[in-house]
Amino acid sequence: MSGGDIAGIIAASGFVLLVIFIGVPLIKIGRVLDEASDSIRELTKETTPLLIELTETTQIANKQLVKVDVITENLVGVTSDINSVVGQFRGAVSGPLSKVAGVISTIRSFSKIK
Repeated sequence: MSGGDIAGIIAASGFVLLVIFIGVPLIKIGRVLDEASDSIRELTKETTPLLIELTETTQIANKQLVKVDVITENLVGVTSDINSVVGQFRGAVSGPLSKVAGVISTIRSFSKIK
């Protein structure tokens, strides 16, 4: 064996060791990427039904809000009608009551004069 052969064997051995040292981390990185892919697939499987359920819940809530809007509009109309009735009742009752109060105060003032 000549010196060139020994140098070639040493260089080849060094290259094999380099490939082994670089290969081990590459294999580990490959496993990590496989696990990450599996995790993403599992997350997608679990998230999709949740998003569908969330969409359905939001649609139901929006329907209920529309019903609440209709009820609120009806209450505004009823409140307006009640306010109108109260105003008319006040006008109908306050006129005669103020006249009765005036008559009573006149009678009192006459009774104090005597």
